[in-house]
Amino acid sequence: MELSEQNVNKQRPVNLDLSQIQFPATAIASILHRVSGVITFVALAILLWLLATSLQSASGFDQVSQLLSSFPVKLILWAILTALAYHLCAGVRHLLMDMGHFEGSMAAGNNSAKAAFGAAALLSVIAGIWLW
Repeated sequence: MELSEQNVNKQRPVNLDLSQIQFPATAIASILHRVSGVITFVALAILLWLLATSLQSASGFDQVSQLLSSFPVKLILWAILTALAYHLCAGVRHLLMDMGHFEGSMAAGNNSAKAAFGAAALLSVIAGIWLW
């Protein structure tokens, strides 16, 4: 059974302006979890290169030590640690949800997402204090 063109046009959304759409905390948490996973995966190459360079020789260790003392590199490391912290917190949230927690209502899901945001923010501050 074919739909007429007029019926198809009536079913299409009128406004797709993403700046107007209010995402719930659960949607933002899910999107950020995926983004933080990609950042962590890419950062793994950087961190492995730093480790390999520092283990090659004493001069390689000195080179990495000097590199890690600069502000831009510390900022990049802080961003990597922040992404890793969020990914960890959101992953624990997902594991708890897989065990049946926070599934009772939308409010419970939103509260668990906000708790993950808060825990990740706290870990991010701790990482910043540790790096500087």
